[in-house]
Amino acid sequence: MKHKNIFKSIVGGLLLAMLTPLNMTLTSCSDEPDSQYFYTFTGEMMSEYLKNRPEYSEFAEIVERAGLMDLLSSYGHYTCFAPNNEAVDKYLKDRGLTSISELSKADCDTIARTHLVSSMFTTYDMIGHKLPSVNMLNRYLATEPGFDNDSNAVIVLEGLAKIKFALKDDSVENGIMQPIDKVIEKSNSYITDLMRENPKISTFYKALQATGMIDSVMLVEDGSYDCKKYEPYYTASGDYEQNKKKYEAPDTKKYGYTFFIEPDSILQAKYGIQKGDLKALYDLACSIYDEVYPDDVNKPGHSFENLTDDVNPLRRFVQYHILNKIAAGADDLTPQEVPNKPNFEGAIGIIEKLVNPVDWHHTLLPHRMIKVDKVTVAGDRYRAGCKRGERFVNRRCDERFRIIGERIEPIEDEYKHDGINGHYFYVDDIVAFNKDVQNIVQNVRIRMDFNTVFPEFITNGLRILGDPWTSDSGEEKYGRNWCFPDGYLDGVSFSNCKFLWRRPVAMYDIYMWDEFALYGNYDFTFRLPPVPFDGEWQVRLGFTAQDSRGVAQIYVDGVPQGIPLDMTKKMSSDYYIGDDFIDDIDTYDGLSKEEKAEYIKSMRNLGVFTHPRSLYCDNGGSGNWGYNTVYDIGMRKIISQTYLDSSKDHYMRIRVASDGKQGNNNEFALDFIELVPKSVYGVDGDGEMEDDL
Repeated sequence: MKHKNIFKSIVGGLLLAMLTPLNMTLTSCSDEPDSQYFYTFTGEMMSEYLKNRPEYSEFAEIVERAGLMDLLSSYGHYTCFAPNNEAVDKYLKDRGLTSISELSKADCDTIARTHLVSSMFTTYDMIGHKLPSVNMLNRYLATEPGFDNDSNAVIVLEGLAKIKFALKDDSVENGIMQPIDKVIEKSNSYITDLMRENPKISTFYKALQATGMIDSVMLVEDGSYDCKKYEPYYTASGDYEQNKKKYEAPDTKKYGYTFFIEPDSILQAKYGIQKGDLKALYDLACSIYDEVYPDDVNKPGHSFENLTDDVNPLRRFVQYHILNKIAAGADDLTPQEVPNKPNFEGAIGIIEKLVNPVDWHHTLLPHRMIKVDKVTVAGDRYRAGCKRGERFVNRRCDERFRIIGERIEPIEDEYKHDGINGHYFYVDDIVAFNKDVQNIVQNVRIRMDFNTVFPEFITNGLRILGDPWTSDSGEEKYGRNWCFPDGYLDGVSFSNCKFLWRRPVAMYDIYMWDEFALYGNYDFTFRLPPVPFDGEWQVRLGFTAQDSRGVAQIYVDGVPQGIPLDMTKKMSSDYYIGDDFIDDIDTYDGLSKEEKAEYIKSMRNLGVFTHPRSLYCDNGGSGNWGYNTVYDIGMRKIISQTYLDSSKDHYMRIRVASDGKQGNNNEFALDFIELVPKSVYGVDGDGEMEDDL
């Protein structure tokens, strides 16, 4: 891919520690910096770098007026994206100003904090669509590969500012300087204000206003949340008591939204809807949602005169375009890619040649989700003319169906699309929860890592912050571990326990290499992801069995589901299928299709499945990826098989059933969840089976 070739030509290699930025005042819920961060200053500081070079005198003046120069003279590990005087002059001219003195102190503060990150990043570290850490405004900076005027491969920030090739990755005592050719501008506007300023999406924006949904997307942050109220928690994970890790309360509790928007040109070209014609858009919405919600057609709220009513088709149309989380870049919509390594490349913990990386996201249309694929699997049927790496909404291309879905596309550079409480993307066709989406696209096994079950995770930048190949260092750049206060996550309540998330660690035998866990005498309840249609569904919990773990009774909608689940039980010893148990991938691959089907059915009868075949991990350094050792300890336990109403909330409760503090304080793991319709798990013909991916 051209994308990867560019990155491979951008050299760097400094991977150092840093301090954690939390908000605009640089306060932190982390402990004070380690003594290793207190330098004996023998070289040039970041402040001196700016002051000693005349070409950065104007940016230095901005930093000084913002009151941040002393910070850049002290300990810390920072990245400074420094615009030269030419870039600052261009910025001032565009604003109708002639000198720095005409900027307010607040302007200087915003500009300076936009260009400073409390982490050290070389250009080699800038893989993906955004920096892994936020800047000092607590905002992510978009990154992408590009070329300068001399055809050098460079990193481009926010689609405009290029890092100067000859000056990049310049080390100072307390960080890295990255000179750039333009001033970076991050909007402090609400996402709806940015949408209003884009004339190419005026029809959708008009619908957002007319349906009243514009008033439902204004939340920014919970001002009452204070991470300092919560002490860090230390515990081991699994069997490694000697390696206790630090778990902290999240720094912020933000709210936000992600929009998928059809430009006016798409609505006109494909559906004949003229710019601003809400009646035509309403009629289109009726043609979609009257089929899905037939009982609402004759209700008063259905009419064009009642666009703000909950049953109105146009309101539903708009709601389904909005996620209840901020995806700051396309990387947040599917399992994120990790830095290239000799043995792995691509989405975290997923074998991309076997499956497309997929995430499921809640929308503001009640009880409805959107499925987002990144195209990776080869072959005409699976690619369906799409390019590798493209992302699509509600796509299903396999042996049975060819539904392309809606391609997610970039926004023109002249329009800002990243506000303080949201982000928007273009799509190349109508995003809708229609009958095909309900009965075909989403009539599949729904697998969700718990980090997408809870929307706060992506919104607050908690999912992945660093390199999973590094050891746990307690530093944001290399990832942090989280301890959630009760009430932080929507739809979750618990008592007498700690609810933790362990950051991704490369090659772990768990989905996406991360894991949630309960510790203590827990009584924990969470809202299940919604199902797309009424019917019989299996609910499965994915985890790895460990001797350090405990036992819990599980309930679905208040009903106990069988005997307590013992997380110490392994496939080979406790879910044994006689001489037919297989713990080696070569043996499994050697089975015929019919033998594999019988084997999977035998496991299903015992209420378990092995970990997905598409999970990517290192089995003891054997070089064999896939099942092997994972096949024994990694499992998906069938929790329930019951009728689920797609119009209602459903809950799972997990209550400790261990005798005393079993293992590591009754440790109970939540890795991922599967919701599986009968059309998938109920296949029972000769040689037929649910796939093992």
